Amino acid sequence: MQGSLVAGRYRLGDSIGSGGMGRVWRAHDEVLHRAVAIKELTAALYVSDSEQARLLARTRAEARAAARINHSAVVTVHDVLEHDGRPWIVMELVEGHSLADAVKEQERVEPREAARIGLWVLRALRAAHTAGVLHRDVKPGNVLLARDGRVLLTDFGIAQIDGDTAITRTGEVVGSVDYLAPERVRGHDPGPSSDLWALGATLYTAVEGRSPFRRTSPLTTMQAVVEEEADGLRHAGPLAPVISALLRKDPATRPDAAQAEQMLAEAAEGRRPQAAQEYVPTQVVDAPAPSPYRTGPQTAPTAAQAPYQQAGGVTAAQPPYGPPVGAPRRKMRMRVVALVVALAAVIGGGTAVVLQQWDRDRGGSTAGPSGTGPTPSPTKTGETEKTGGLPAGWVRRDDPLGFTVVLPGEDWERVVFDEATGQVDYTPDGGEHFLRIAVDDSPDFDDPYQHLNDLDQQIGGRLVDYQRLGLQRLTYRDRESARLEYSWTALAKDTEFPGPRRAVDQMYISRDGVEYALYMSSPAADWDTTREQFRTILQGWREP
Repeated sequence: MQGSLVAGRYRLGDSIGSGGMGRVWRAHDEVLHRAVAIKELTAALYVSDSEQARLLARTRAEARAAARINHSAVVTVHDVLEHDGRPWIVMELVEGHSLADAVKEQERVEPREAARIGLWVLRALRAAHTAGVLHRDVKPGNVLLARDGRVLLTDFGIAQIDGDTAITRTGEVVGSVDYLAPERVRGHDPGPSSDLWALGATLYTAVEGRSPFRRTSPLTTMQAVVEEEADGLRHAGPLAPVISALLRKDPATRPDAAQAEQMLAEAAEGRRPQAAQEYVPTQVVDAPAPSPYRTGPQTAPTAAQAPYQQAGGVTAAQPPYGPPVGAPRRKMRMRVVALVVALAAVIGGGTAVVLQQWDRDRGGSTAGPSGTGPTPSPTKTGETEKTGGLPAGWVRRDDPLGFTVVLPGEDWERVVFDEATGQVDYTPDGGEHFLRIAVDDSPDFDDPYQHLNDLDQQIGGRLVDYQRLGLQRLTYRDRESARLEYSWTALAKDTEFPGPRRAVDQMYISRDGVEYALYMSSPAADWDTTREQFRTILQGWREP
């Protein structure tokens, strides 16, 4: 490819960068005799004709978006063209490297310099927003640091322009998962404040040397964005309160662009912005540590929340916003909502590029065979033994979390749905039929019936065709217990297993205060078998 002439005008030189969608070349414009950069959309080589048309539309949209912004901190787009059946963008050549490269090379950026960089990115965003353009993918890799000291924002490839017809698929989540604002993970339409959130996460990465919310997978990363607060800033200096202000979960409580610009200007001068302190909440003392006699992960979501997480019943719920940045981390009753939209997005089309980029950035493998990004492989762990007294074919398994469960067969695989919280699934078929077990040693309710009643009210308005089939108080192992049964219709846009489904959720609190919830779900057509399996599972269940 090097040395080729594109569109009879641009002679390609060396490759100077690549990303999820394409490759950037240094080139020479043989008509105007100047150096330029050309972005080649290599993704167009591997998609259908209809997808190529969509990529071409997106490329033209990128050119239009950048062309609408007249600012020295935005990379200029000179031309957009087709060559070899693929779209190419001709841009201003910036001699230098990206902020992501600077972080890799230096481990972190000095706070005043990071504030200066952020100030120019913010000015570029203000110009874009004034022109009716949302960037939607602000991240260190899209911030260019020129050798002459300039800071430029690039890659408006997924920008949204006021008045344009959408060219993304329904349900598509675009952007890099580490830098998606909470409202975008929840499925809300982005606004200017969403770009400011991404700027805050970018500045956090610059001064701390790591992304504030990256976890072990795209799903857990998006969960962290919605529910968790970033770890305390250790190297941010005067920039710390500005980053905290930009990373407020509720977009309505973030500073606007003008306020943020003033804060960044002060931080760039080495002054701690006084206005930013108003956005940093007063610290409160954490509650006493849980009893050492309690077992199980402290933040594990309850199995009663499983309908929001499992592939058979994903639905896009809209939770309240989390606590402000800087507040102590506390368990949220609807802490699994991030996985709702995340999983729906992964199962739905259009996220392969996003998830591949996430995995490539962290040095992981490429997307799985489904083309929807890295998929955690089910892993069977723990000892399995044939046990007398069980129905034929059943096995007893000692789980690494300490409990013992009986399963209908050897083919039921253990899936660590979220290692950080210790939530465990067992499934024979990738999630069409499954058992979920969750442990919570700091439950929100001291009455299982009240907990399930609260859940019933929440999911009743979210699951399609939801019908409560029963909610009753029970006694289980001499402890107060409750059971909720319900049905709903899973949609094809949300899951690989659409259609009518049934579920049962039984919950109790042990003598040492730990809440255990066992949840089982299957297609409605198989419910008679599933109900009998659940009865045997309850009989064979053993606490740690």
